[in-house]
Amino acid sequence: MVTKQRQTGGGGRATAGPLDRGNLGFRLAKASQRWNELLALRFRREGYAEVRPSYGSILVPLFEEDGLRMGELARRAGLSKQTMTTMVRLLERDGLVGRAPDPDDGRASLVFLTERSREFAPVAARVVREIEALVEERLGPRDVIRFHRFLEEVQSL
Repeated sequence: MVTKQRQTGGGGRATAGPLDRGNLGFRLAKASQRWNELLALRFRREGYAEVRPSYGSILVPLFEEDGLRMGELARRAGLSKQTMTTMVRLLERDGLVGRAPDPDDGRASLVFLTERSREFAPVAARVVREIEALVEERLGPRDVIRFHRFLEEVQSL
């Protein structure tokens, strides 16, 4: 049986233990889940119910540079090639990307945005700004900047 211990930090305040709901990983996961819920709700409201928040891993690199090879897209997205193949199939199914043979390498394919996803890009940018504004209302501008830095540090572990 696993037992949890609550430790007290400065001021007698309880701090999260490794198996508490307050541990860092659990909080990061729940914050990410809430962020994605807000994205999905707003995308649906804007008429893009087919766009899942997870699609951002593919769409964001393509918004930056359209027509990427699958391998390069996987690298930029930070996903395995196997996951990339699955994700691209889902985005194809939902009419957000298409594939074409790479003219420089017949074995490779390029992934392109569709007209639907190009129309979605400014909507997505606006929705993200709206949610970021909610976060800034809660944290304040200075803490948002610090939060970005903290997240970058955690990502680089």
